[in-house]
Amino acid sequence: MPSVMGLLEERERAARQRVEALQTQLQEAEAAWERFVIARQTVAEVLAEPRAGEEAPLAGMAGERPARVARAVPGSVVPAWREGLALDSLAPDYQRLVEVLAESGEEMDCRQLAAALGLEVVAGKVEGVRSKVKRLAARGWLAEERPGMFSVLAGRAGGS
Repeated sequence: MPSVMGLLEERERAARQRVEALQTQLQEAEAAWERFVIARQTVAEVLAEPRAGEEAPLAGMAGERPARVARAVPGSVVPAWREGLALDSLAPDYQRLVEVLAESGEEMDCRQLAAALGLEVVAGKVEGVRSKVKRLAARGWLAEERPGMFSVLAGRAGGS
């Protein structure tokens, strides 16, 4: 009959081997994930630039060098905000989010935003809003000073 200590050591060894195998799988999955993130970012940068030979409409204020701006359509990539970039460079859904926040003048969470947009306040709709405002915040259009609370940064909601 095997000893209790022997059984425990055997189970400990099996658990350690499983942990090591899972750590290897995790490292491989993280590496693949990082490659996808980099690929997506690269594609977004490439798509945000005007194609060679195409002139994008210009936007800017008098006396300033205007920034190139391509008018957005639904499904467009959200460009990183920069001086002179007009709100209409965002797809309509994103424009509306910025406008709603600018009109409120206060921080709003995703449930409040969904309601302000006239959407049903259910998990699927709120998560769709959350993904959009997180993307806008990551690209400099919105601020998220407190987790889950979004507001418009000065100069981001105007025409330029």
